[in-house]
Amino acid sequence: MVGGTMSAAAGNGRGDASRSAPLRVDAQRNLEHVLRAAREVFGELGYGAPMEDVARRARVGVGTVYRRFPSKDVLVRRIAEEETSRLTDQARAALGQEDEPWSALSRFLRTSVASGAGRLLPPQVLRVGVAEDGAGPDEARVPQQRIQPGTGELRMQPGAGELRLVPEQAPAASADALDDAGAAALLDVVGQLVERARAAGELRADVSVSDVLLVIATAAPSLPDAAQQAAASARLLDILLEGLRSRPQA
Repeated sequence: MVGGTMSAAAGNGRGDASRSAPLRVDAQRNLEHVLRAAREVFGELGYGAPMEDVARRARVGVGTVYRRFPSKDVLVRRIAEEETSRLTDQARAALGQEDEPWSALSRFLRTSVASGAGRLLPPQVLRVGVAEDGAGPDEARVPQQRIQPGTGELRMQPGAGELRLVPEQAPAASADALDDAGAAALLDVVGQLVERARAAGELRADVSVSDVLLVIATAAPSLPDAAQQAAASARLLDILLEGLRSRPQA
């Protein structure tokens, strides 16, 4: 399971070794190749893709990958943390530089979709709790196609606008992943964008933070041609933004 193993790896310090130890020039170059390849492979195939695919894309031996990342879960955590941090920075930039609430939210969505980071968000950010009998629409599950199950869920607390991560039949070792500060920071700043747009009457009242994250995760299709991918993403996002926006009552 990704969540538990990632936490264990992070806890024993091995996950930080790839960032703290000084590297020779060739080792640094190999690390950069591996990270770039991992983003591409996981973005296209999901976090279930094998390390051999990453090594092949990076044009290095799989042993080179494992020397820097003792397990695939350590590499997955590294990529997920970096992409979560990138999205958080983009959300903060939109929040701080755009005066109009709708402009801030739409800028964040356009920037994040164009970057492709949504395809690499960690499972605990994207998963939403299963709706129970009588639960409101905020508790509907977000469809998933590229993530590993069993790493926890993101539940919307109806009426409170609060997102809370809860275990999904996961062992205690996954608690660190569920309490990840990077994921919490992303949820907080996106929540501010959502609340501002909703308070201004520009965002549909039923749109939640999980809906916005779903747009980010699904509006960047992986197509073989870069120009086609950019055009498809822009077109899809235009349609989704129209769906998110509030309309005056007739």
